[in-house]
Amino acid sequence: MYAAVSKITSRFWSRGLAHIRESRLTTSAKKTPTEVDTAVAEEIAFVTACKTPWKEAKLGPRPKIVRVYRWNPETPKVKPYMQQFSVDLNKCGTMVLDILILIKAQHDPTLSFRRSCREGICGSCGMNINGVNTLACITKIPESPQPLVIYPLPHTYVIRDLIPDLSQFLGQFRKIDPFLKRPGEDDTLGMRQILQSRRDRHKLNGLFECVMCACCSFSCPSYWWNGDKYLGPSVLLQAYRWVIDSRDMAHDERLAKLRDFYSVYRCHTIFNCTKTCPKGLNPGRAIAQLKRLLAGLTKKEKPDLETSLPNFCQNEEQYLSKKE
Repeated sequence: MYAAVSKITSRFWSRGLAHIRESRLTTSAKKTPTEVDTAVAEEIAFVTACKTPWKEAKLGPRPKIVRVYRWNPETPKVKPYMQQFSVDLNKCGTMVLDILILIKAQHDPTLSFRRSCREGICGSCGMNINGVNTLACITKIPESPQPLVIYPLPHTYVIRDLIPDLSQFLGQFRKIDPFLKRPGEDDTLGMRQILQSRRDRHKLNGLFECVMCACCSFSCPSYWWNGDKYLGPSVLLQAYRWVIDSRDMAHDERLAKLRDFYSVYRCHTIFNCTKTCPKGLNPGRAIAQLKRLLAGLTKKEKPDLETSLPNFCQNEEQYLSKKE
C-alpha cells in the first residue's frame, strides 16, 4: 500500500513540476516584447507627452534681435534713430505684433504703434517689416538669425515711432464718396431693399475685402511723388468697387470726378501694390479697369435685377420707414 501511495504522489509531483515549467515558459515568452508591443508602448508614450503641460524650463531661450524706428515729437532736437531690443521668443506669440506688445510691456513702455483687431481686418497695424509693407498682426516672426527691422510706412509723415499720419490718405478716400448713390430716390431711402443678383454680387469679390491699411498706396512710387494729386491704389480700388456696383446709379458722376491727368493716369502699372497687399488683392487690375471705363473701351453693364420704387397710392403700409 505504501508503494501505491508513493507512486500516486510521484505522479502528482511530476504533473505539478510540468505545470510550473509550462507557466514559466509562458511568462518568459510574454516578457519578450514583440513589434506590436513596442509600437503600443511608443504610442502611449507619445500621448502622455502630448498631454503633459508645456514648461518653459524644458526649452532653451530663443533670443531675437529687434530693431525698431524711434522718434518722439516732444524731443525735436533728437533725430530719429533705430533702437535695438533682445527678446526671448518663448515669451510671446508668433506674430510681429506680439513681439511689439512684449517690447512695450517689458522693455520700453514709451514705444508707440497702432493696433486694434489682431486679425487683419482693421488695417491699423500697417508698417514696414523687413522692407515689406504689411500688417504686423498677420506677419509671422521669421525664424532666422537676422534681426527683425521695423519701420513705419515709407514716405509718410510720422506722428510718433511707428504711427504714420494718414489724414491725407483718408481725406482722399472721402473724396470718392464711398457709399451707394441713387439720384432721385432720396425720399424713399430705407423703405425697401435694393436687390442684387448673384452674378452682380460676384463682381465685388476682390474689392470689398480692402481694409484701408494703406500698405499698397505707400509702396507706390507714383504716390510718393504725386500723393497730393494721385489718389493711389487703395483709394482707386475702392472707387472701382463703387463704380462697378450694380446698385449704384451714379457711375457717370464718379467717373467724371476721376477724368483728369492725375487722379488715375499717374499709375504706371508697376504692380508694387499687388505684390505688397497683405489681403492678397489686386489694386493694379482695378485701376486698369477704371482706365478702360474712362477711355470708353468698356461700359458698365446693366443690373440683372431692377428695384422698383414704392407705390405710395397702393399698399402704403407695406413700405414703412425704419424709424416708424
